[in-house]
Amino acid sequence: MAATQLRVAPPPRLLQPLAVPQRLLLGPGPSNAPPRVLAAASHQLLGHMHPEILQVMDEIKAGIQYAFQTRNALSLAVSGTGHCAMEAALLNVAEPSDSVLVGLNGIWGERAANVAARLGATVHELRKPPGEYFTLRDIEEGLVRHKPTVLFLTHGESSTGVLQPLEGLGELCHRHGCLLLVDSVASLGGAPILMDQQEIDILYSSPQKVLGAPPGSAPISFSERAREKMLRRKTKPPSFYLDMLCLGSYWGCEGPSRMYHHTAPIQSLYCLREGLAMLAEQGLEKSWVRHRANCISLCQGLQELGLELFVKEEKKIPNSTHSKTLSPPEGLPTVTTVKVPEDCDWKEIVTYVMDKHNIEITGGLGPTAGKVFRIGLMGYNSTAANVDRVLQALRDALQHCHRSKL
Repeated sequence: MAATQLRVAPPPRLLQPLAVPQRLLLGPGPSNAPPRVLAAASHQLLGHMHPEILQVMDEIKAGIQYAFQTRNALSLAVSGTGHCAMEAALLNVAEPSDSVLVGLNGIWGERAANVAARLGATVHELRKPPGEYFTLRDIEEGLVRHKPTVLFLTHGESSTGVLQPLEGLGELCHRHGCLLLVDSVASLGGAPILMDQQEIDILYSSPQKVLGAPPGSAPISFSERAREKMLRRKTKPPSFYLDMLCLGSYWGCEGPSRMYHHTAPIQSLYCLREGLAMLAEQGLEKSWVRHRANCISLCQGLQELGLELFVKEEKKIPNSTHSKTLSPPEGLPTVTTVKVPEDCDWKEIVTYVMDKHNIEITGGLGPTAGKVFRIGLMGYNSTAANVDRVLQALRDALQHCHRSKL
């Protein structure tokens, strides 16, 4: 037997205990996980085809149907992040011969256009300036001009703070022979979305926002119209791992028998199940009201600090009773974007809030990079106490910024 000599020593850092700081995460995500969700991750691993895990998967399916407000049989969680769900949505319903129309008013439309182009689809862009949303007229003009197979829209554009109105879009798309695909990563559970009533064909989200679970298992659902499109494909989906018809068999969406497909992230499923259970226990409508109320309080406090909101008018709070004042549908209740004051550096503000108050807020992303900082109040973190904490931290940061200029 040949002599063996190890040439790579054990990494010194791995010989030390894992150290993770406690921080209040008030950026656009992830949000802090509730203790109940964290406790779920400590349950023992089981085999991915054990009946107990299949039962957890069934409960997750039911939770997704509730959160999405859909009866779609093909509702499940892909083993991956929200980006993975975006790819799964597009690669299953878009072929190289298809035309995809992408609503581009922030970074997530940019990402969807990138993914669709890599699939070989013909991509058409429908553009709006960051901070604005698409009207029915905008959408219809794009549908008439480009005759797409799929329309992609972001419901909650976390890079800009815009909430896209969805009423009438599904019916409009179907009138033009087009599927409606919606990204609800930043909005699910924090703003109303009704998949069946709004005639959305493909909807996906991610667990680390309002649901308060770790990233790694992303909810997704396909309408019967979208499923029929997949069955009519001329080519197989370019990914076996994300082939939705195979995944549907694994998740029991096609009947009681299940086909092994891959080893699911068991601990992530435990956490997703608990996040969905907590949403169901609270109730969707109460969750929507709570997120909207805390967003309104935050926006009023920001304006009292002399800060300007990036989304024009949509979140501007008049001098009236908060409970009677709801921001119009353009404002995203889970992520608020604030213009960086001209006399301050956004990095200085974000760093001060982290270093002195142990709170994460973030700068802009994509088209808003360097222009805004973003504050997220979602899920477990959407509380009146956290509104007060972040406003106090920003007050201190602004005073520090002004003192440093003297």
